[in-house]
Amino acid sequence: MAMPPAMNELLKWSVENSTATAADPNAPPPQTRALPADAMNVLFGGPSDADLMKASIWAVQSTDPEVTIEDKVIAFDNFEQLIENLDNANNIEVLELWKPLLEFLGHEEKEIRKMAAWCIGTAVQNNEKSQKSMLKEGGVPLLVKMCVNEKEEKDVRRKAVYALSSAIRNFQEGMDAATEQLGKLGRSSEKIDAADMDACDVLIGGLREEAANAA
Repeated sequence: MAMPPAMNELLKWSVENSTATAADPNAPPPQTRALPADAMNVLFGGPSDADLMKASIWAVQSTDPEVTIEDKVIAFDNFEQLIENLDNANNIEVLELWKPLLEFLGHEEKEIRKMAAWCIGTAVQNNEKSQKSMLKEGGVPLLVKMCVNEKEEKDVRRKAVYALSSAIRNFQEGMDAATEQLGKLGRSSEKIDAADMDACDVLIGGLREEAANAA
């Protein structure tokens, strides 16, 4: 099994700091590089990915006036990078973060809505476990509504379409929830095979084109 990068860095740092004086105990202390942060975490502990995920969501939820929209977008960007990892994406459910993440789809600030849709799309893409978790929390109908909302900003709608595409491809329960919601909104509710990529492309392509042509 390969050594974790942080452990490897710790080993190299230890060697650098010990070999210089091994042959000559009276030699002056060597000038070596600082111990990397991830190696420091190995020694002394540090925030886990789960801690960082929770901190990111808390930052977006913050009502502190000193936490700007730009700060919240940065927090969301950090969160999105963390959940590119499959285990972290699946931990959204464990950490009970789906509820606040989905609530951000209704935020008054468009950038928050857009980032929420982006993160949802990242979390559920090619990930049936997260697709199921998001569906269970009612996320698919919310995304459908955002995709067809003529009052929504164009770029937000496009991110919602991306998230919906990720949520329903190769996941029949999600696809069924999407077509059911489309029917409730006066659109076609015809059943679509979630494993039929051509059929998925027709549905998603239509929503994407509609968003692109929005005023």
